[in-house]
Amino acid sequence: MALHITKVAVGCSSLEVLRTRIAAHAENEVARVHTRFRPKRADELIGGSLYWIIASRLVARQRITGFGETADGRKCVIQLDPRLVPVMPQPRRIHQGWRYLEAADAPQDLDGAGDLSALPAAMAGELASLGLI
Repeated sequence: MALHITKVAVGCSSLEVLRTRIAAHAENEVARVHTRFRPKRADELIGGSLYWIIASRLVARQRITGFGETADGRKCVIQLDPRLVPVMPQPRRIHQGWRYLEAADAPQDLDGAGDLSALPAAMAGELASLGLI
């Protein structure tokens, strides 16, 4: 099973803002996220996903394709598939950096949730927080 990580989308108030930010920084079919330290379990993360936290909820994911370093070698670069996949919103505490997420604890993609994918993200988040979906 794949290992995943979670990361707070700092400064993003909605999934649409995150989508715009990713599109602006993606080049050659690769989106990049900088982080201070390389994950110790980086090899296990390739093929897994980075799950984004917005407003204390996991709301979307991007597949991790690899790792690298900035030109000066001071930061780790997480290389991601630029496609942002909405997931079933799941409550998550805000944290600094990233945290590991086991595959069994990862939320389901909204694409595979039938007609729930048509729900606005805010409504889906509210229904999920109430335990209704």
